[in-house]
Amino acid sequence: MQALLEHFITQSVMYSLIAVALVAFLESLALVGLILPGTVMMAALGALIGSGDVNFWQAWLAGIIGCLMGDWISFWLGWRFKKPLHRWSFMKKNKALLDKTEHALHQHSMVTILIGRFVGPTRPLVPMVAGMLDLPVAKFVLPNIIGCLLWPPVYFLPGILAGAAIGIPADAQSGGFKWLLLLAALLLWLAVWLCWRLWRSGKSGIDRLTRYLPRARLLWLSPLLLGLAAAALVALLRHPLMPVYLDILGKVVSR
Repeated sequence: MQALLEHFITQSVMYSLIAVALVAFLESLALVGLILPGTVMMAALGALIGSGDVNFWQAWLAGIIGCLMGDWISFWLGWRFKKPLHRWSFMKKNKALLDKTEHALHQHSMVTILIGRFVGPTRPLVPMVAGMLDLPVAKFVLPNIIGCLLWPPVYFLPGILAGAAIGIPADAQSGGFKWLLLLAALLLWLAVWLCWRLWRSGKSGIDRLTRYLPRARLLWLSPLLLGLAAAALVALLRHPLMPVYLDILGKVVSR
């Protein structure tokens, strides 16, 4: 599917922007986003941006349009079909997630709408549930617009970094630089994820990973990974090829 998407995108600029808007739209659409590998597809699109095949600013705009369309259609579906949706078997099977989403919207609607856009399981649910709860449009519109502005570049970023790395001229040091870049990215992602688990450990119930990552272990593991990620970033910044890499990234956003 990814190869087909890349072939479709590289045919023309218009096709590429349609693909970006379509992926963002489906990833945001009520319930559809739960089964779509949108994160992987956005990263693949980001790689094409990083390699220069797709314009960054045009892709960002297309992503914003797709996000807004998906969210507002989801909001309308929740408002229009709230009673049938409550009776739907799929909703009953996922009642726990829906109850948490409803509770969060009742308590902190703006924060939930904004943060929910960046969390996979809730991204296609929050707008629909907001509509089901008859949340006033005035409370929905601002965090929704902010989230749709920020979401595309955040999800493009891993792919952009990878795509830009491909453009580094091959020499004796390029292989080591790419491995160091990958290591720094993985350590940083793990460190942020562990810090998030630590923050959530005092607020959420037990899940499958709690057995392996209890709070006591997270208290030392999180700062350890943060330290390793910081060390990897420092080594990356001091690498001789870093100026070349930064120049490629600069060209990506300046085109």
